[in-house]
Order: sequence, then structure tokens, then C-alpha cells
Amino acid sequence: MTSGTFQVCDRDLSDEILSTYLSKDAIAVDTETMGLVHGRDRLCLVQLCDRDGNVTVVRIIRGQNQAANLQKLLEARDITKVFHYARFDLAALRANLQIQVQPVFCTKIASKLARTYTSSHGLKALIQELEQVELDKSAQSSDWGNVMNLTPEQLNYAANDVRYLLSARDKLIEMLKREERWEIAIECFRCLPTIVSLDLMQFSGIFEH
Repeated sequence: MTSGTFQVCDRDLSDEILSTYLSKDAIAVDTETMGLVHGRDRLCLVQLCDRDGNVTVVRIIRGQNQAANLQKLLEARDITKVFHYARFDLAALRANLQIQVQPVFCTKIASKLARTYTSSHGLKALIQELEQVELDKSAQSSDWGNVMNLTPEQLNYAANDVRYLLSARDKLIEMLKREERWEIAIECFRCLPTIVSLDLMQFSGIFEH
């Protein structure tokens, strides 16, 4: 998907963009952070995309702890929020902006349940197979904290992480239903808020012997 608009917002979604997204049944979402440790590494960007290819990048300012329009969208119960590795993004959004995202679809979980013929479940491998698009991941490890001066390469990378998720989700749902794994996928998605709570409390391995 390459059509649609591309917009950058500071701190929050505009009312106009919020209204557009609220009319959708599903929205692709991703985040960029300073690192992988919640509580230490802050949230820098939130990226969104709808089925028409309309991408919005929200720049989160250091010290910011809320974004009312973004929260309204991500907590809307009639819009599915589609992530790749939702566990991390949900924790980042909750820890930094107090957003309790729901309902959720995770393409990484879906991939692991449906694509059991491979061990490659990263976003690049998934999109390459399902969408025949090779994502450029060269900007993945870069300084996202300098949000007001991001390079075109960084912004393009951030946008591409959400551009293809909704189409990939459709294909994964078909595979899950074909293999009779759709219901267990739904149960996994419903467990994510509890898993995120445990992650933010720094618990690990509690289901092990």
C-alpha cells in the first residue's frame, strides 16, 4: 500500500485526524522508543495507518504523559488496533501515556500460530512473504528522541512499519481460520493486557515450574 496521506502531529492527534480514524473498523499502530526498557526508555513516536493508507506520526515530547485524542482512539472498543509485537507497544503506551489499548490484534502472535512452517516471524519477513514488499530496516536502531529533527529516512521507516499491517492481518486471519486456530488467537490477544501488567511490574517466568 503506497497511496494515502502522510501527516506529522506534535503531542497528539488533531481533532480532524481523530475524526477520520474513529470512522474506521481497524487501525494499524506502532511505536518508537529510546530503548527496550519501560520506565527508563521513553516513548518518542506513535504511528497510525488506516486501510486507505493514511499515515500519521505523532511526536511525543519528553515529559509528556498524556495525549487525549490518541487515548480516545486507542481505547475505542469498536476499532481493532493492529500491532506487530503488541506486547511491547501496549506497555510503552501504558507506561508513558496511561493509555489502555483495546481491542488488539498482534500480527506476531498470529504469525507464530499460523505460519508454523517458518521460524521467521519478524515484521520484515512477514511483510516480505505476505505483501511482497521488502522493508528497509536500516533506521531501526537510531536516535528517536530527537523527535523535532527526525530525518526523512527515519520518518519513512516509521511510516512503513504500519503501512502494510492491516493487509497482513487480513491474510493471517484467513490462515488462522483455515488451520482452525482463529479462536486460540483471539484468546491470546485477550491475554495481552494481563501480560503487559506483569511486564510493567517486572515479573517474569511466573508460569514456569
